Amino acid sequence: MKFSAVVLSVALAASQTSAFMAPAPMARSVGPRFSSEMAEETSAPTVATTTAEEDAPEADMKNFEEKVAEQTAAEVAAAAAAVEAAPAPVTPATYELKTIDKSKIVPGRYADEEFSATLPFLKRPPKLDGTAAGDFGFDPLGFTEDYDLFTMQEAEIRHARLAMLAVVGWPLSELVAPSWMLQNGCAPSVLNGFNIPSFLAVVSIFGAFGFLEYKTALRRTDNTKFGLMHRADLADCEDGQYGAAGDYNFDPLNLYSSIGDDAYARKGLREVEISHGRAAMLGITAFAAWEAITGHPIVENSMFFHPNLELPALVAAYYAFGSFYELDEESADTFYKFKMSSEGQARWENLKMGMGMNKGPEEDSTPAGPSKLDDFSEKASGLIEGAQKAYTKLEKMYLENVVKPE
Repeated sequence: MKFSAVVLSVALAASQTSAFMAPAPMARSVGPRFSSEMAEETSAPTVATTTAEEDAPEADMKNFEEKVAEQTAAEVAAAAAAVEAAPAPVTPATYELKTIDKSKIVPGRYADEEFSATLPFLKRPPKLDGTAAGDFGFDPLGFTEDYDLFTMQEAEIRHARLAMLAVVGWPLSELVAPSWMLQNGCAPSVLNGFNIPSFLAVVSIFGAFGFLEYKTALRRTDNTKFGLMHRADLADCEDGQYGAAGDYNFDPLNLYSSIGDDAYARKGLREVEISHGRAAMLGITAFAAWEAITGHPIVENSMFFHPNLELPALVAAYYAFGSFYELDEESADTFYKFKMSSEGQARWENLKMGMGMNKGPEEDSTPAGPSKLDDFSEKASGLIEGAQKAYTKLEKMYLENVVKPE
């Protein structure tokens, strides 16, 4: 009964107040309900009476308001949770172009790597972090722990430059030098031996290199043109005050900044130089070892030093294979399998068209024309015959102008 009274009072107060405010007590007149009685209302005084609903206890009204407030708060919390659970709108990814500051070398290219870049089964030597040009973490004997790193870099670049000269001069001397300067046709060396003229020549050459070593071993490079440039390039590096190893302030053709006038481009050229120098050191060692073991010059019966078709054929075969085939990427992590590429397929079709190997069925059925196999064989034979003639001509020129047999 109390609850129904509360509901009725709320319904009556809904038009005048909100659901969260207690309606003020109001008196209402109980007027006539029929039209015949409405006329009497103007003359008869209105009798003010109060309804039973207005006597509803204030405590019940307060409890009702609290329930409504709790329900509203629960609905608001549920709506907020639904908004949080809804996925955020997906915005298109934007790519921000980051420019690299190439004015200075960032030290420690491999500082975060645990193992060596060239010997992944060994841990990276602590001092070889990739800052210097040509530093790939190779030091299996631990020389960098016992000797000064910059001094060893100086020694390496000097040996590399000398080896690059020797790997060209060694076979060239065996090809064009007079026989009285050679040892049984081999270049003079510690393993091949010397005669008096060759010994004096070698002593003179190495004496010149020794004098250069004496004058430049303790040289100062921080006040030269390239020294100041290297100090700026390596300002953030630990040994940057020493500059770059092998700096003789020598660049008459202005090639040092040919691929870019910044620190990274200059470091790239230094890496190219030391990489070629290391290959040259291995090459000249192989020359000396081969001649010491066999007793024959390195240029004898070698396709690298005499006119022949072997080396060009190998190079042509390498490029031809790469023009038609490519590595199958689907099996690249397990096998080395090759397949004909789409460009290779197009090249092959063009080649067949050029050689007349893709004639239509009407042309193939003509009895008078030669078969495709005969046509191809004839062209191949002509190509081989022309190559043989060219080789014979080159060999004759070489024997007459270079070897000069007695």
